[in-house]
Amino acid sequence: MRVITGSARGRRLTAPTGLDVRPTADKVKEAVFSVVQFDLAGSAVLDLFAGSGQLGIEALSRGANSCVFVDSSRVSVETAKENIAAAGFRNEATVMTSDAEQYLRMCRQAFDIAFIDPPYRKGLIEKVMPLLEGHMSDRGIALCEHEKGLTLPESFGRLVKRKTYRYGKTEVTLYKIGNEEEAE
Repeated sequence: MRVITGSARGRRLTAPTGLDVRPTADKVKEAVFSVVQFDLAGSAVLDLFAGSGQLGIEALSRGANSCVFVDSSRVSVETAKENIAAAGFRNEATVMTSDAEQYLRMCRQAFDIAFIDPPYRKGLIEKVMPLLEGHMSDRGIALCEHEKGLTLPESFGRLVKRKTYRYGKTEVTLYKIGNEEEAE
């Protein structure tokens, strides 16, 4: 794993080991960031189910103002902290050891961009998205990485599905704040 572009371009990142850890492939990461490239500058980002922290670190490298990294695994949190330090983003990052639902219930912050990349086949996207919706700014974008074939709801409150991108066995569903009439 590496940072693709921006101020930390080329920095190598480590990944925790384990059955639930599935680092985002570079081709998927590149595609995800092409979707949000014009929305990143100065944004507040949430990397939920952060794992190694690679999505949030990539966002910071590309100009995001801040990122909150959340993961329930202590090993993942320690790995994310090491990667954040190696990429030079200690001041822009907040790292939380917490269950995603619990974090969203206690959070008081608003986010412009959220990366939702939970372990597959556990129904976690459907559980966290209703909670996330209330923490998104008026320009909010949520990108949900999931297994191929999972059909997600058309909306979670103000977060409306805009498109699903397919990359082999991985899909990424894009939600934006708005209403269903605005959806493509």
